Amino acid sequence: MTAAARYRGQPVSEGIGLGEIYQADAHRGAAQGRQGQPTEDDIRDAFAAVAGDRAALADRLRARGQHEQAGIVEIGALIAADPALVKPALEAVRAGADAATAVLEAAAAQAALLAALPDPDLAQRAGDVRQVATAVADYLSGRGAPPPPPGRFILVRREVDPADLIRLAEDGLAGAVSVGGGASSHAAIIARGLGVPMLAGADPAVLAAAAGYSAILDTGAGELVVDPAAAELEAARAASTAAKIPASRTPAEIRTADGEPVTLLCNVASAAETRLGLSGGAAGVGLLRTEIPFTGASGWPSQADHLAQLTPILALLAGRPAVVRLLDFSGDKIPPFLDRQARDGLEALLGAPGALRDQLSAILQAGRGSRLAVLVPMVRSLDEVTAVRAVLAKAAAAAGARPPELGIMVEVAATAAAAADFASEVDFFSIGTNDLSSEVLGLDRADPGTRPGLAADPRVLDLIERVVQAARHAGISVSVCGDAAADPDVLPLLIGLGVRTLSVGAARVPHVAHQIAATDTKSAATQAAGRIGR
Repeated sequence: MTAAARYRGQPVSEGIGLGEIYQADAHRGAAQGRQGQPTEDDIRDAFAAVAGDRAALADRLRARGQHEQAGIVEIGALIAADPALVKPALEAVRAGADAATAVLEAAAAQAALLAALPDPDLAQRAGDVRQVATAVADYLSGRGAPPPPPGRFILVRREVDPADLIRLAEDGLAGAVSVGGGASSHAAIIARGLGVPMLAGADPAVLAAAAGYSAILDTGAGELVVDPAAAELEAARAASTAAKIPASRTPAEIRTADGEPVTLLCNVASAAETRLGLSGGAAGVGLLRTEIPFTGASGWPSQADHLAQLTPILALLAGRPAVVRLLDFSGDKIPPFLDRQARDGLEALLGAPGALRDQLSAILQAGRGSRLAVLVPMVRSLDEVTAVRAVLAKAAAAAGARPPELGIMVEVAATAAAAADFASEVDFFSIGTNDLSSEVLGLDRADPGTRPGLAADPRVLDLIERVVQAARHAGISVSVCGDAAADPDVLPLLIGLGVRTLSVGAARVPHVAHQIAATDTKSAATQAAGRIGR
């Protein structure tokens, strides 16, 4: 190559990655070239092997406490075992089609149906179906993807599979580039959890980038640079090093530049993330997502199921804040047993009182040593709060414990606007900026245009200010647990509006701590007032 080649994409996990280009789809042509060799039994075996491989990986992840990653990988196992994908491929082979082509075309047809669904989160599963089909076709070819290069590398695929990221994370993965997918894809979620820089929706020409060349993945610039000049490579290496703030440098007590104390917590779904967040300086957990391990469940989790998932996490939080969110089976987190029901999310949980009781009982038991609080997602009415509080009181009485604080996620615009009405009925607010911003601005969360920085819109800030003021007048606490809490442009505005508790992704804790320390509250308040137009 005589000059650096540059490929654009949508940043979905921030950072700068340096390494060799790893084209994991390099053998795709060979997979499709075996005309008619595999039998129907071979095809069934290939689907079963892919399903078993993903199920085994999910088990290993869960055993290591990586429950969120396990839940996502498990979805691939369910897809690979789904007759709706296997049967059309077998029928096409009986009609004379090449096996790998039949698998890929059956997946394309099913993916098209999913992509056309009105629910954007369910539509995102189209990518999962294509990823499974690619793995099955690779299995049939007997070759699969080439091994990664030694040392640090940047993964490039037409559709990056979440399992790719998890498997390669400890083998030198420095970044990932996917032609398909977006910020809400499962691969993007995993990348952010691992702290791996990633671009999605990339220029398809990137699939022709020469493997083995050094490259820079700069999500700030939204581009992959292949075969950069030595000076550009050295500058990127310096920028990458400067961005990595050691956890040991995070102050024990986090204050703004003018001395205002700020509580910094982390968002987690696994023991591994909890350890990462605490080591980075988090005071505790401000959002524990409980539904991730159960997205493949065939029924409501039992008390024992919840205990198995919660105990390894809450055991790390003795004496620390632990805000546990109730099951939020909504969007792309709807398990199979709720797929065909009219209700999901909080409505479905309240409609299954035994399920709510079992979860609350497990939370109380597993969280005895922590400063426990319970968080209710997607609240729209005071009746929902009353219903949860009644079940919580009964569960606490049965356990011989005091009921923990009960708070609500403020992520619905109408709830934010009516914050004063809710403030007298709850113990704290936790603002979810992702859904709140999407609703206020009329965007789907899967829209490529969605990003944490949208919370800086005056309409969103106005609602956040209402919530903060309502909490102050009622004498209750308020935090922000959405992604905007870690956004460098939004964070000062939140502090300026009076937010003093933030909960961010575990990998972001040290960075956010240092930005807080550089923020002057008076200047931030002036900036926020100017943005809103006060």
